[in-house]
Amino acid sequence: MGKQDSPRSPRPGTIDKEEKFGRRSLDSLSGNDLLLGRRVYGSEVSKAQGSKHDQSCGSSNKFSYSWKKQHSWLRRNFKSILLMISVTGFIFCIDSIMVSIFHSDSSVAAVQNISRLSNVTLHKNDGTQDASPVQMYSRLLNLASDSLAKNEFKPDSPSFREERSSKSSQWKPCADNSKAAVALERSSNGYIMVSANGGLNQQRVAICNAVAVAALLNATLVLPRFLYSNVWKDPSQFGDIYHEDHFIEYLKDDVNIVKDLPQHLKSTDNKNLSLVTDTELVKEAKPVDYIEHVLPLLKKYGMVHLFGYGNRLGFDPLPFDVQRLRCKCNFHALKFAPKIQEAGSLLVKRIRRFKISHSRLEEALLNEPMGKNTVKGEEQPLKYLALHLRFEEDMVAYSLCEFGGGETERKELQAYREEHFPLLLERLKKSKSVSPEELRKTGKCPLTPEEATLVLAGLGFKRGTYIYLAGSQIYGGSSRMLPLTRLYPNIVTKETLLTPQELAPFKNFSSQLAALDFIACAASDVFAMTDSGSQLSSLVSGFRTYYGNGQAPTLRPNKKRLAAILSDSETIKWKIFEERVRKMVEEGQKLRFRPYGRSIYRQPRCPECMCKF
Repeated sequence: MGKQDSPRSPRPGTIDKEEKFGRRSLDSLSGNDLLLGRRVYGSEVSKAQGSKHDQSCGSSNKFSYSWKKQHSWLRRNFKSILLMISVTGFIFCIDSIMVSIFHSDSSVAAVQNISRLSNVTLHKNDGTQDASPVQMYSRLLNLASDSLAKNEFKPDSPSFREERSSKSSQWKPCADNSKAAVALERSSNGYIMVSANGGLNQQRVAICNAVAVAALLNATLVLPRFLYSNVWKDPSQFGDIYHEDHFIEYLKDDVNIVKDLPQHLKSTDNKNLSLVTDTELVKEAKPVDYIEHVLPLLKKYGMVHLFGYGNRLGFDPLPFDVQRLRCKCNFHALKFAPKIQEAGSLLVKRIRRFKISHSRLEEALLNEPMGKNTVKGEEQPLKYLALHLRFEEDMVAYSLCEFGGGETERKELQAYREEHFPLLLERLKKSKSVSPEELRKTGKCPLTPEEATLVLAGLGFKRGTYIYLAGSQIYGGSSRMLPLTRLYPNIVTKETLLTPQELAPFKNFSSQLAALDFIACAASDVFAMTDSGSQLSSLVSGFRTYYGNGQAPTLRPNKKRLAAILSDSETIKWKIFEERVRKMVEEGQKLRFRPYGRSIYRQPRCPECMCKF
């Protein structure tokens, strides 16, 4: 007989009820259940009755006792439980608030930016621009996002706000110090006409090369003309982009420049008697090539037409005065037309939220006097980074690389090559093929917006950094831009800073629009390029070196080294990633003097262009 204090023994007052419950349940038991009978409540019953009665009462008693024990425990520990719930709820609320601060606003801003940018810088792939995001480094992007959130309220790091050597400020612009050329005292050998090809930046190089050739051959330069390109589709001529009168006046002591070819020589030009095409001059030709092949025609016909002219004058060896004249042309004589300067001024002032120019760079670009330095306590100009993304469809297709888009991407880019680059495909048939993986390893692939985002995050640029995005239509559309717009929501372009009415004069003129990008990039506090081979990036970085006084850094990722870093994307720790990216960029920022044979437009730190004090 069980004891009352036993876990299986009920209180006396409950026996009758439980016996009744046992008898009501008896009929529902199966034959096998009857074999489980036991002695219950001090009386013997049949095995069938005992089995059911014991099972029913035992189960009921266990439940009753267990519930009472738990109830008692809950009463004793009620305050502790309540405190735990309160603390947990408080922590959850704080976490929610922090997430809202770091992510919600940024996500909304990112969506807004994507919407604003969708018709501006994003390439529409036949209605597929809203396809699923293509991400090659999802793990690293998540680590980058976490790092940006953690560092949101840390003080700004001075890194990358200036060039890496104090000696850079010892070099000052002085290409405009050249004296009048002796050649002007002699009669001209004739007229040189130039028809330049390419876009804005290729044409700029061609103009300054033509000035140098005119001086070299003692010729009169006719104001260069620009060939219409099926790629750029821009009918703009010299006066639409540059200030003609300033150009002629500024160089008058070095080269005689006229706006048009004399009437008596136009028939010679029409008959192509003295036409020299780009194919007749070797790339980066030496002065002797011009003296032997161009000068005889110039003297015979009184004029020469350099047709399709571009990068057809080498940098070394070249007479000191001729080299300096190139710099004078590029950094002083070529000023953008007033309407471009005015629009460029609006761009920079709206990014900075400041009404006056505050650097020599802006003064040189915009032809505006530099304002006085602000004092502590006054409103300061907003700092911004300019990013030139070279990820247009033609660039992507020509690279022969792959960018994570799978078979759809491969078919699309191959179709583009067949339509626009048939000569490239012919060359590929005759040469040994190189795999996309090998191209990436050797640094031949343009950086994607995702890779550019990781570099910026690795360098420590905060989520709130204002970024001016330069470039044409981005291949892949808004899905390709999502990594950048999510992590850096404060992105602006010329299309978002200027009103439709202010942009109207430049619509359908790609070179004039590129000039606005040139101004915004050159005037930025930090300029980041994704392709060092880009003419715009090269010319902008040279302009910043010339006028920046060592305070206008340019970030040049080494694509080969970056590919090696990103090859460890699935395992690398974020701290290690940051260290390797910083080291890569810092080495690219080291003080550089122009090496022999390299572009004087890109690396003007040399005696021909700049003076060391």
